[in-house]
Amino acid sequence: MILREIEQLIRNDFGKGKAIVLMGARQVGKTTLLEQLTTSDSTLLLNCDNYDDRTDLEEKTSTELRNLVGDYQMVVIDEAQRVKNIGLTLKMLVDMKLPTQILATGSSSLVLSEGINEPATGRLLEYQLFPFTLSELAAHTSRREEQRMLEQRMIFGLYPEVVTHPTDARTILTNLTNNYLYRDLLEYRGVKKPAVLQKLVRALALQVGSEVSYNEMANLLGIDKATVESYIDLLEKCFVVFRLSSYSRNLRTEIKRGKKIYFYDNGIRNALISNFSPLESRSDAGQLWENLMMSERMKHHAYRRSYAQMYFWRTQQQQEVDLVEEKDGLLSAYEYKWGKAKARLPKIFAENYPNVALKAVTPDSYWEFLKDTEISG
Repeated sequence: MILREIEQLIRNDFGKGKAIVLMGARQVGKTTLLEQLTTSDSTLLLNCDNYDDRTDLEEKTSTELRNLVGDYQMVVIDEAQRVKNIGLTLKMLVDMKLPTQILATGSSSLVLSEGINEPATGRLLEYQLFPFTLSELAAHTSRREEQRMLEQRMIFGLYPEVVTHPTDARTILTNLTNNYLYRDLLEYRGVKKPAVLQKLVRALALQVGSEVSYNEMANLLGIDKATVESYIDLLEKCFVVFRLSSYSRNLRTEIKRGKKIYFYDNGIRNALISNFSPLESRSDAGQLWENLMMSERMKHHAYRRSYAQMYFWRTQQQQEVDLVEEKDGLLSAYEYKWGKAKARLPKIFAENYPNVALKAVTPDSYWEFLKDTEISG
């Protein structure tokens, strides 16, 4: 069993009188993590893909819910976004103040978060689960083994089934993108042009590591800018992509409104462009390295409840820094280098942001980038 970094963090929140909500994309291991968390024999498991379990929770009075929970020490509500007015149901369960821990999961934050946050304000502790991290895999095997598998991770990513069945990785990822990637999005009323959405995701996959212009995307796809922004927002809520804004404080020449878009998983990105070729035959190895490291950093901060803000930095003259992090008023700068070229801090950045050292993140040094294992409790 590959241990997940947030398992103990979630356990630390048991018994605090709040419902714990675990969200994430499909197939990232939520059910497996639930099995690890629900070791008590006194557990009521409700899978809301099943009609009977779903109706046990819908439009119920507090008395009916109390009778359902009974003396169980733990109640698990899987695929909770299937339940109509799930937020109200969770609010009622928490407000009963029973000695029962409520755990709820959802395959997408899209419907779940919009359906629970308002009625259940202050009663939830929310977590996000992502594909495996390199640190989780190294803890299971060793850093040496993960170093050996680095090219595999860059090409096929870190979804659990891909990691545990590497010979079937291509088939698994193709199935994920064809059958799961769009399901939550296409069920949402705001997606009126699914073919356009698919073209947009592919276009974003081809632009990983580059600044994305919503106007250019709109012209490319024949839609308006607002629709592009709306669809990207939905992709982010469904844990397909995440955005970095540009960092700007002092210079008139700094790009102030730029966006870069990365994928949470390299394998999904490569499946979207139908390219699982080995690194030596690819022209996008640098992009894959940047996406892998950026997604690892995003997961790193999410699992540690870090308040660090992530940005990229670029001027109108195309001087750039891949990652600028700001935490407690202090800046850190990172440059992702797959090849042998040395990382150099642009002179204009060094002059305007003194005392900020540039750290190169390379295949030889990336464990230093990921080594912080402290998790706040």
